[in-house]
Amino acid sequence: MKTLQHTPPFTITDAAAAIVRAPLATPFRIATGQHDELANVFLRLTTRDGIRGFGEAAVATHITGETVASTLANLRAAAADLSGRTIDDVEALCREFAPRFAGNHAGLAALEMALLDLAARVDGVPLYGLFPPVTAAGPRLRFATDITIVIGTLEEARRGAERFTAQGFTAFKVKVGRNEELDLARVLAVREAAPGCTLILDANMGFDAGRMLAFLERLDRHGARPVLLEQPVPKHDWAGLATLTAALSGSGTLVCADESVGSLADARLAVETGAVSAINVKTMKSGFLEGAEIARLAASHGIPLMLGAMMESALSISASAHLAAGLGCFDYIDLDTTFFLGGEFSRAPGLDGAGRFDLGSAVPGIGVEPAFP
Repeated sequence: MKTLQHTPPFTITDAAAAIVRAPLATPFRIATGQHDELANVFLRLTTRDGIRGFGEAAVATHITGETVASTLANLRAAAADLSGRTIDDVEALCREFAPRFAGNHAGLAALEMALLDLAARVDGVPLYGLFPPVTAAGPRLRFATDITIVIGTLEEARRGAERFTAQGFTAFKVKVGRNEELDLARVLAVREAAPGCTLILDANMGFDAGRMLAFLERLDRHGARPVLLEQPVPKHDWAGLATLTAALSGSGTLVCADESVGSLADARLAVETGAVSAINVKTMKSGFLEGAEIARLAASHGIPLMLGAMMESALSISASAHLAAGLGCFDYIDLDTTFFLGGEFSRAPGLDGAGRFDLGSAVPGIGVEPAFP
């Protein structure tokens, strides 16, 4: 991350955290559970000059075990200690507070997001300017997200694929892992509705290695080979991941760790063992600073990267988009949750209805100021 020592010192005079709730346009179902509403914890920091920075913690209890209540308590405690602080080194401050959020990485992500948003606004640069690019190509300001087809009926999968194809999406991530026969039919329905699309499968730990290979063989017979297979087996089943990675080597299908890689230590294990052929980074799993470190580690070893999200509003999705733009090393973008929301929470600046991000005209900071209770 770019040093922020040059940023003019600023003093936080007000800090507050609160739960924000909003209905989803449709339930977001995966193999391990579902979201029926957005219920996230937002953090707002305000300087003496009235500049504000915002952060968001998207809590996915069914995936990480974190709770909204504990996240709110952690962020309120941090907010109390931030009030009155004069800041001249934001990265150091983020690292100072990180131990308080052990086991609550969504809370850490919100804290880092708000502090980085504030620092970028004070410095007058878009958030992506705080993350130097991994390659000489520089920032990547234009890219597109996939769109998720959640667990549901065959007809829901077909209608969703038709609707999103009409909007202009060309990459589809199909959630699988509850019912193999139905999953097969759903994937084929998406392929039929969106011929030629980039196809990704996300099992959310719903298979074992043998069943996953058998499922892929059935898809192969229908010409529906996915380019990427996300977290096919339980998070601690590194042997299963390694088996799949070896079996699919050269096939055109990457095996991507999601739940298995929630920290830099996990990423190092993945790299050293060669158990996977891709890694999914999510700020809600690791925070922004460690997420960037994971991305740099993977990129330095030639491992393809996906950037994903939990059930996040336009604030957090936009912040992750800035991370992708700054580092410029992500091969697959999965920042689509705003398309399952309505109202202000769905309005991410620089994101159009076909899932295309364009940060070429980004304002300082994240560029989103959510209503705050």
